[in-house]
Amino acid sequence: MLAGFRKFAKSPFAVVLFGLLIVSFAIFGISDVFKGPQGSGVISAGSRSMSAIDFKQRFDNYRKAMEQQNGTTLTPDQAVEQGVDRQIVQELVLQESLAAALHKMGVAPSDKLVADTVHEQMSQLPPTTRPFDPITGKFDSRAYAALMQQNGLTPETYEASLRDEIAQTHFFSAIADGLKAPRIYAALQGAYLLEAREVSAFVVNPSTVQRPNPPTDAQLTAFMKENADRLTRPETRVLSIMRVSAAALEPSVTINPADVQKAFDFRKDSLARPETRTIVQIAAPDAKAAAVISQRLGKGEDPAAVAKAYGKTPLVLTDKPKSAVPDRKVADAAFALQAGQVSGPITGDLGVAVVKVTKITPGAVATLDSVRPQIEAEVRSQTAQAKAYEQTQTYQDARDAGADLISAASKAGALVITTAPVTAQGTDQMGQPFAGLTPDIIKTAFDLSQGGESELVEAGKGEYYAVKVERIVPAALPPLAEVKPQLTAVWFGQEMAKRMKAKADELAARVKKGESLEAVATAAQSNVQKIPGGLTRQNAQQHVALGQEFLGAAFTAKPGAVFTARAGQQGQAYVVAKLDAVRAAPTANVAQIAVLAQGQAANGLMRDLAEATRVVARTQMKAKSNLTLARQAIGVDTDALAKAEAAKAGKKAE
Repeated sequence: MLAGFRKFAKSPFAVVLFGLLIVSFAIFGISDVFKGPQGSGVISAGSRSMSAIDFKQRFDNYRKAMEQQNGTTLTPDQAVEQGVDRQIVQELVLQESLAAALHKMGVAPSDKLVADTVHEQMSQLPPTTRPFDPITGKFDSRAYAALMQQNGLTPETYEASLRDEIAQTHFFSAIADGLKAPRIYAALQGAYLLEAREVSAFVVNPSTVQRPNPPTDAQLTAFMKENADRLTRPETRVLSIMRVSAAALEPSVTINPADVQKAFDFRKDSLARPETRTIVQIAAPDAKAAAVISQRLGKGEDPAAVAKAYGKTPLVLTDKPKSAVPDRKVADAAFALQAGQVSGPITGDLGVAVVKVTKITPGAVATLDSVRPQIEAEVRSQTAQAKAYEQTQTYQDARDAGADLISAASKAGALVITTAPVTAQGTDQMGQPFAGLTPDIIKTAFDLSQGGESELVEAGKGEYYAVKVERIVPAALPPLAEVKPQLTAVWFGQEMAKRMKAKADELAARVKKGESLEAVATAAQSNVQKIPGGLTRQNAQQHVALGQEFLGAAFTAKPGAVFTARAGQQGQAYVVAKLDAVRAAPTANVAQIAVLAQGQAANGLMRDLAEATRVVARTQMKAKSNLTLARQAIGVDTDALAKAEAAKAGKKAE
């Protein structure tokens, strides 16, 4: 079954399917099993309900992914402002609806398949994080649970996600196996791509347009008000941040040799390397056949050939400790042999077998010298964390006694940084990220009033902080004198663009009234130009310098139509154009495109089917969502948000 999944994952359909589903699982996850009464959570779909806690985890996963990708912070308030929270809710509604629909249809993987998938995925992790016993090689359920906890999950929620993922893979792979897009789809695509448009156009000469006079201060002030949303500088805050960092303390930590020895003694057994062997095992139908197999292996025959004679395949265990051999009796026999030796028939717990030992790697007892760097690093980290905790205790005692943040930090020997004005996005006034500011620190700071001081906050792994808001600079338009040169340039550019457009419309009107395009162009001190070979959607990328607005107008115009549009990649020019003719695509070329694009058409059809399936599932499962609860779950003050939106709506009404 898993091999079938891997084969499907390599198909073109999987690219489309995984783009819709698996990628979103990585960011949002999939809700665990049916917890909470229906309708009581952020999302409900059929028999499934996603709690506020579960939604917060999905949001945090998305936020971390976006911050790693873009290098900028994303606070809950920013997510609401940008509509990110609404998008996440809508995506999760579709996910939950599809999962609920498949469950209702009975599409569900077996427990064994889920367990096999867990083991396979865990074995692909880096060696240091795999939840397998380093000595026995067996799956360690406690290490597995700890790994899940580190990632904000439990084994149950993770396996529930896998169940949904496997069920959806089953479902969509069945659709993909039977899907074949009609060739006419690809043929229509070819005809669409190769349709050619003959366009004649001339550029409006800027020298024929009267330049505006320099703007007055009154005009610039009015211009600023018209563009207040773009020009208003956001609220900024000057912060004093008290930081206690175990990582920063580590270089100054003096390690006690006795602590190193104690830590080593505690971990000595787990650090030892057991003896390992490479073993070739051949199962035999009975003891008599096993004796023959043993004789043939002893003579040096190829194990694969020997096993094939009995319809078997050799089992090769490479560099495994004794505890990793599945059959205990086979393990005892194999670890009693010398390298190159072959056993006699072994009647084990799992049947009769013969083994040959091809390699022996002696075990080794761990010594302190062999693992000293690792042990010392662990002790140093633990000591630094203890020292950081002591600092926070001193800080908190001083705060409880009435000291302010800076005085308490001084008594504790903690670092205090006072920032330049920072925005709610964690950037300075130039839009550059402010080093050291995490989303949690920003959120804490912007929840305080001026002069307010936060409680001591633990950020994990020996990291602590507290924040004081020294000063709040309200959002406001900049002084005119400060931005006058830049504002004048923008105003002049917009005014000139208005006049250029008016001139283009005037010239186009003359063509529409019957003058030739060439005559109007000559009168406007310009020249008519044509695109050699015609403009097609296939070659449009070659003409991207003409600008998106011009290309869009050319492809939507009717034959004989005269139109104006911005041209150039920056839209710095205006053109007057005429669509002279539209030529149908050559039949031979359409046929060629139909063959080449059939796979692409099938992928597009599969993508549409997958998305349509999720939409239908949402309707059938009567999915509902609670955006207010979702916002509350991620820490948004929904009451304050409602008041702000009401005030904003009132201003617009005025």
